[in-house]
Amino acid sequence: MTTAQTHPAELRAAARHFDRRRFLTATGAAAALAFAVQVPAVGAASAAELDGHRLTEDPFTLGVASGDPHPGSVLLWTRLAPRPFEPDSGLPRERVAVRWELARDERFTRVVRRGRATAHPEFQHSVHVEVDHLDPARVYYFRFRAGGWISPVGRTRTAPAADARVSGLTIAAVSCQAYHDGYFTAYRHLAQEDVDVVFHLGDYLYEYAVNATGGARAYTDRRLPAVFNRETVTLEDYRLRYALYKSDPDLMAAHAAHPFVVTWDDHETENNYAGGTPENDVPPEEFLLRRAAAYRAYWENQPLRAPQRPEGPDMRLYRRLRFGRLARFDILDTRQYRSDQAYGDGWRVPGPESEDPSRTMTGAAQERWLLDGWRDPASRALWNVVPQQVVFSERRSNPTAAYTVSMDSWDGYPASRQRILDGAAAAGVENLMVLTGDVHVGYGLDIKADFRDPSSRTVGTEIVATSVSSGKDGAERPANYDSLTAANPHLKFYNGRRGYVTVALGERSARADFRTVAAVTTPGAPVTTAASYVTEAGAPGLTPA
Repeated sequence: MTTAQTHPAELRAAARHFDRRRFLTATGAAAALAFAVQVPAVGAASAAELDGHRLTEDPFTLGVASGDPHPGSVLLWTRLAPRPFEPDSGLPRERVAVRWELARDERFTRVVRRGRATAHPEFQHSVHVEVDHLDPARVYYFRFRAGGWISPVGRTRTAPAADARVSGLTIAAVSCQAYHDGYFTAYRHLAQEDVDVVFHLGDYLYEYAVNATGGARAYTDRRLPAVFNRETVTLEDYRLRYALYKSDPDLMAAHAAHPFVVTWDDHETENNYAGGTPENDVPPEEFLLRRAAAYRAYWENQPLRAPQRPEGPDMRLYRRLRFGRLARFDILDTRQYRSDQAYGDGWRVPGPESEDPSRTMTGAAQERWLLDGWRDPASRALWNVVPQQVVFSERRSNPTAAYTVSMDSWDGYPASRQRILDGAAAAGVENLMVLTGDVHVGYGLDIKADFRDPSSRTVGTEIVATSVSSGKDGAERPANYDSLTAANPHLKFYNGRRGYVTVALGERSARADFRTVAAVTTPGAPVTTAASYVTEAGAPGLTPA
């Protein structure tokens, strides 16, 4: 099914009047084109308000979440959906008043903030509440009320003060959760971990069809509606797919337990798209309508703050978070602004096209933002962590002269990678750590000053989180284990099971624990630590713990 067959005709007709450059840069025009009629009115009459007594079914079927912790504030999220697998989620196109509470205890005997928010039908009755004037580095509990219904309780925490000396911080990284490839067992275990924040590095959902039995989940106790058995293209498609994913109890448990910091990769929109270039041969205006739909649904369903709200097919997702003087996180977007993949994508022999200095993974503005941030003495931290999507370090396919590299990863954009490394060196960044997802395996890599010379200086570490479920059960040693480890001596760890990674950042060192489950095609597998590695502050490089 193509976008031309599914987007409203008036939007397609209007889109043809914009070439790709104008569509992407004229954000006012793009916003007017894409879903302008679905933005809540400001200072004018808007949708009528629903009487809470008419909520006869639980509206909190998708749980609660929190995200992007600041020292004095946190973002709280929920979405009202009494019948989440229906296009309207079981609600009329009316506003719904939602009350919220934030407390210091999970029984809510010490409520510190409360208020009222509005769930607008234009945003699929999602709620984003930015709660300010909070204490730094403190655990809080939150919940929502709509009509006579009370949501599950969520637990969150604020970041330490920007100038605070922090002795330790534990983060988790996750990625790639294809619903049709298996159960989200890793999330059930992650919900029990003692971590300060979770970074989701992309592929929160997949655009591919999910059949009535949930694909590899092979349900025997339920049948999923036919609305999921098609590729996501329209805004309704993406909204429904988030409802399917967020109805998973293990994912809900993880969101309720920890604040999340999210960034996307490709599948939240379409496989391996690059900027305004789609995977398949469709007109650019058609793809940008699809991208606008995907971005809109992403914001509606994630714990993101107001500056991340999209305008048409454009969304500012890259941002910076500080956790005292211990750690700074520069969250990147390596999809929206990148050059198209060289040599038609895939694993290719590198050459003049991929090595063109003008090619970019981040776009000029984001690259400048990252490098300027590193140079700013006011924002320096001991650990400079870059959560992003695709493998940063070089990965040669085999140890011969005829090796290939992935054109979708930073290997397909080596000049862009070198500018990042040069910028880090010029700014005096000593403890660079890149967090990565995408590849459905766990890696531990040393980032080299010159990947062509294994003896060159190690300038940072890269921790790659395996998938939550994508790729089904996987294997401890994938088929290419021997060739990949032989070709890349800076690759210190490689494991193909599902799971997540935790990283404990300290004043002297950082420890990465690669946590894996043996199976996701059947539920309930236990979690184990496949390996643990340490990198010392001031001495980059991974060693077994």
